[in-house]
Amino acid sequence: MDFLRWLFEAQIPVGSSSLLVRELVGNIFGLLSAFGGMRRKVWAWPVGILGNLLLLTVFLGSIFGAADTATLLGQAGRQIMFIAVSIYGWRRWQQSKTNGEDAVTPQWASTKERIGLVTIMLLGTVALTPVFARLGSYEPVWADAWTFVGSLLATYGMAKGWVEFWLIWVAVDIVGVPLLFSTGYYATAFMYLFYGGFTLAGFFVWWKAKRDEKPQVEVMMPDPRTR
Repeated sequence: MDFLRWLFEAQIPVGSSSLLVRELVGNIFGLLSAFGGMRRKVWAWPVGILGNLLLLTVFLGSIFGAADTATLLGQAGRQIMFIAVSIYGWRRWQQSKTNGEDAVTPQWASTKERIGLVTIMLLGTVALTPVFARLGSYEPVWADAWTFVGSLLATYGMAKGWVEFWLIWVAVDIVGVPLLFSTGYYATAFMYLFYGGFTLAGFFVWWKAKRDEKPQVEVMMPDPRTR
């Protein structure tokens, strides 16, 4: 209990403000999860879930922190979504690993799937913006909705093994970094900034893995009746 109390209350002084320790630790877990995902390791999923649980308490600022702390419902909601989709991805990758295969084989999404991703990204942002605004999310609310929808699609894409999921993360970071800086969540903002370069690297790693994949060749056994 003492450790949990310390974890929830501990802060690191940064200039005239302070940084929540659990925000820093949650993002470190997130970074480790992204690194494991790039290497297609199953442990990336449970490590990511731990980070999501910590960050959920961070972004529900007015509940777990001071009353004047900014609440980002999109950022908080995406942590819950991460946990749900991560359980799906964890089971999917674990099944492949159990069958003696790699945890996931990178593949390109089909044209239909790409159109679906873009459509859901745009329509989901438009639909959720007024909902988040009514619930009291921080301005600009559309940016919070954008990061929520994009995070959902990126996590699902990772579970499916689509190479494009890395590019969705880039789109999330472009909007998410300014939003987080404006709300004072500096640890997460700097982590997102780092993610921007990391996700690009991950994209090329998965692209190379897909390019170097050996084509499957069906070997036909000779029919003895033809001899």
